[in-house]
Amino acid sequence: MSVAKIIELNASSASSIEDAVKHGLKKCAESVKHIKGAWVNEIKVTTDDDGNVQEWRVNLRVSFIVN
Repeated sequence: MSVAKIIELNASSASSIEDAVKHGLKKCAESVKHIKGAWVNEIKVTTDDDGNVQEWRVNLRVSFIVN
């Protein structure tokens, strides 16, 4: 029987949501092993005064197997 754990983290990117997710998972994998999946819980953006997107921010929930 396996036990899964879920952690929540935030990541950002100046280029895209996908890049923010990839960056977050890559950083998470440096210390968390056996990652099985993730879902985007929330998406935010920061903008300049003209409404142009400056940064994409995602809140991720990452699941992994606990040995």
